[in-house]
Amino acid sequence: MTAGPFIDCDNLDEAIDQYTKHLGYRLDMLMPADEPREAIVSKNGEALRLMSVPPAVAGGSTVRENHPAAEAAPLLRKEGSLEKPPKGGTQNSWITGRAGMEYRDLIPDRVGGKVIASHIRITKGGEVPDYVHYHKVRFQMIYCKAGWVRVVYEDQGPPFVLNAGDCVLQPPEIRHRVLESSAGAEVLEVSAPAEHQTWVEHELELPTSELKPDRIFDGQRFVLHRGDSMASDEACAITETEIEEATQGYSSVRMVRLAAGAVYSPERFGEFVFLYVLSGNIQPQSSNLSFHTDEHVAFTHRTDSLGVTAFEDSEILEVRLREI
Repeated sequence: MTAGPFIDCDNLDEAIDQYTKHLGYRLDMLMPADEPREAIVSKNGEALRLMSVPPAVAGGSTVRENHPAAEAAPLLRKEGSLEKPPKGGTQNSWITGRAGMEYRDLIPDRVGGKVIASHIRITKGGEVPDYVHYHKVRFQMIYCKAGWVRVVYEDQGPPFVLNAGDCVLQPPEIRHRVLESSAGAEVLEVSAPAEHQTWVEHELELPTSELKPDRIFDGQRFVLHRGDSMASDEACAITETEIEEATQGYSSVRMVRLAAGAVYSPERFGEFVFLYVLSGNIQPQSSNLSFHTDEHVAFTHRTDSLGVTAFEDSEILEVRLREI
C-alpha cells in the first residue's frame, strides 16, 4: 500500500482522531515518535498522508491535492506554512509524543540526525494507551530509569515488567507494546537514526503463541538485561549486557560504577558514545564541565579523549555505537 495525497493539518492528533473515529480510517504510521508531525491512515486499500506541516517541494511550493476526505474533515486547514517544524523539545522541556508519553530531547542536534537520545516519562500510572507496533530503525535500546513498565514483545513470551535498572534491546521491526506503568515511570531511549517511522501492527496479536528467544530480527536478537543492584568494592565496576553480541558488534551497552576519585577510560569503540549520569558527579577529561545526576555527555569520533573522573561515588549508563 502506497500513501496517497498529502493533507495538511493544524493539529495532527485531532486529525488522526477525526479520521479514525469518525471517518472509518485506521492509523498505520506515525513519525517521529517524540513529536509526531506525519501520519498515514488508510481505508479500503487507500492511504492518506496527514502532515502537521506541508512538505516542501522544488520551487518553494507545497504538495496539495483536493481529496474528498479533506472536505469531510473540518479539522484540516487550507493554507499551510513552509516553516520547518522543530525537532523536539530542548534539554529542559517536555513534549507529548506517541501514546501520551512525555519526551525530553537529550541531544538537540541529534548528531546531524543520526542518533536520538530521549528521556521519556509516564506521569499517570495504570494502563498505557499503546497498541502493537514496530519501528523502522537500525538500533534502539530502552533503559528503565525509575518506576516500572509492563511490556510485551513478539516471540519473547508473556508480558513482563521492566524495573528500574533493567534494559532491553529492541531489534529492528520487532512487534511490541507498552501495557501499563507505575505513576512517574521514566525510561531512557537511544535510537538510530534519529527520525524513524513507527508502524502499527494490525494483524499480529501479542503475546505470540511460540517462544523464540533466539529469533533474529534484521541481524539482531532481543535482549532483556536485568539490573544488578549489588554494591561493589572495586573502584571501577563494569556490568556488561549481551547487547554487543546480539547486535553483532554494532553497539555496546554497559553500566559503570565508579568510586569517588576513580577514572574510567573506555576504549574507543566507534563513532558515538553516550554517557548518562544515573547518580553522582563526573567530569570528562576533555572538558572543564562536570556532569551531575540526570545529566549526560555525548562523544563522537572527533573527541580526543573519552575518559571521565568521578568526583563522588557515581553510576553511569554507557551506550556506544560503532557507526552512525
